[in-house]
Amino acid sequence: MTRVSRWWHGVLALVIIGSLVIQLVLVFTGGADANSGQTGGGVGLRLWRLFSYFTIESNLFVLVTALVLARNPAADGRLWRIVRLDALLGILITGLVFAIVLAPQVHLTGAALVATIGFHYISPWACVVAWLFFGPRPRMSWGTVAGAFVWPVAWLVYIFTQGAFTRWYPYPFLDAGELGFGVAARNALLVVALALVLAVLFKLLDRRLPVPGRR
Repeated sequence: MTRVSRWWHGVLALVIIGSLVIQLVLVFTGGADANSGQTGGGVGLRLWRLFSYFTIESNLFVLVTALVLARNPAADGRLWRIVRLDALLGILITGLVFAIVLAPQVHLTGAALVATIGFHYISPWACVVAWLFFGPRPRMSWGTVAGAFVWPVAWLVYIFTQGAFTRWYPYPFLDAGELGFGVAARNALLVVALALVLAVLFKLLDRRLPVPGRR
């Protein structure tokens, strides 16, 4: 089981690295963005926007945790537990929101499509499946759940603050300029509520699912 876990997380890390490399090449060559399908703009602006996407940040969390687990499948530590839950929550929200809300609005081909498959389809479900089968667990307390919401809440504050000045928002359902702040904030709160439900579910499953490697 330990060997399979290492291989699984290693391949997951390679998928994310590959998707990031493809997206960065597209940024520097003026290609389409794998998150929105948009093209054009200066390299500096596109890089800033790229790393402002929740999709990219959640994939970076998954990348870090996958690399750690490929080396040590039993990794633990207070900060580690929060980062691991952030990876799980962030990437699952990414997969669900993209599939349900954003995918019908984004039409990609070629390299951008390959990158978005890595970011939005392979990474989310491979990460969740890895946790279900390999753990490690138990690793979550209610303090872990609370700590895991620092990053997404800070991200929302950042997005709405910078959007007030730049008029750019990474996702249409958060576009306060187009929808009005009240509607955009309501949409954000709905996603946070979904994340809270998922976090509680992860917490409960963390104690109830079999511990990998233990008979």
